[in-house]
This record gives sequence, C-alpha cells and structure tokens, in this order.
Amino acid sequence: MRTWKVSDVMTRDVVSVAEDASYHDLVDLLVAKRISAVPVVDEFGRVTGVVSEADLLRKIEFGGDEQPRIFERRRRRGERAKASARTAAGLMSTPAVVALADMSIAAAARLMDANEIKRLPVTDDLGRLVGIASRGDLLRTYLRTDEEIQDDVRTGVLHPFLADEADGVTVEVDAGVVTLTGKVERWSSADLAQRLSRQVAGVVEVISSLAYDLDDRTFDGPQPPFATY
Repeated sequence: MRTWKVSDVMTRDVVSVAEDASYHDLVDLLVAKRISAVPVVDEFGRVTGVVSEADLLRKIEFGGDEQPRIFERRRRRGERAKASARTAAGLMSTPAVVALADMSIAAAARLMDANEIKRLPVTDDLGRLVGIASRGDLLRTYLRTDEEIQDDVRTGVLHPFLADEADGVTVEVDAGVVTLTGKVERWSSADLAQRLSRQVAGVVEVISSLAYDLDDRTFDGPQPPFATY
C-alpha cells in the first residue's frame, strides 16, 4: 500500500532568505508574497531558522525598550532581543521545525500540531531546503477523486493483503467515504481490510459490512501468517 509523503504534496517553488536579509527586506517580502513566514538558509541552502510575522512584530511590541525587567523569563528575554535585531540571523526562530521530504503526511500533521505551526520547511537528508508544506498542502489529499481512492483500496489493500479473499469484497466510494461489502473467510481479514482502507490517502471514513465464515479472534489452533504493515 502506498504511503503518501510530504514530497507528494509540498510546494516546491519556495521563497527563502539569506541570514543577512534586512528587517526591511523581510517585511517587504512577507507583504508582497502574502505569506506569514519565510525559511532562512545558509550559503549551502541548509535551513537554519524561520522568520515569521510574530518575530518581526517584536520590534513593535517592545517599542525600542531594550532593558529587561527584573525576573523576566528567558523566553521573554529572547523575544526582547529580537526587537533590536536587524537581520534574519537575529530575528529568526531557531532551530527550525522541519519535515524531511520522505516523511509521511500523517507524521507531518502531528509535527505541526505538536509545535502549533501552520507550515513546515521541507528538507532533504542534508538539511537543504527543497520545499514547504502547509496545512492546506496536507489537506490536498482529500481532493483525490473517488475513482482514485477506489483503485488504491483495490490494488493497494485488498489484493496484496487479502489474496484470494479480495475477490469476495466490493468497494464503493462516495465523497471519500469507502464502503466495503461482501464476504471473506475470517474476521481478521475483514478487520484488516477496514483498518488498512482507512489509511489510504483521501479516505474520510470506512464503513464495513463484510461478513465472514470464521471468527478467529478466539481461535486456539495454529494461526495463519499475516502480512506485516
């Protein structure tokens, strides 16, 4: 079964800046491109940080007040320091939260959620910038047609994992909702078909009414070999 990766949905034509980009140039770029953040790269194209609108707004927030307050938290001190920075190197948030191009879109979604960010710079194995993936990019898999999803369930789930039992299963897809009907030999086959179909890119939900001859959940005899996934 094919697992969709970040490289399948990311935007490849990505805007980036050098570490010596000025504050004025950064503001101009974000406004002109209508983006809220930009990756910062070194001379080798490796991502060293990200400058966001929030980073740039520190200059307004602190209004030139560079003196830390008593008992000010370390994070707050760092934010205050950005108010006096003039280039991307001093303004950027680092280390950057990035995704590898071959990361699954599910892992990328979890990474965004854990770090409360809206986009991820995408890098190759050497840390070089190759694209950017936004929340909208990850959701693009749900624009797949019902025919594409149906074909993936048949060729990527049923035939590889259910073998001869696949011929007894009918697959219908409507607006991303997969319906499995028919009959298989074992309960475990019906369960496997439902669980793996749910992992197909673009699937909204799986409704299974598959019947089976043998409930092998309590079977004490020799177990048939099941494929790992």
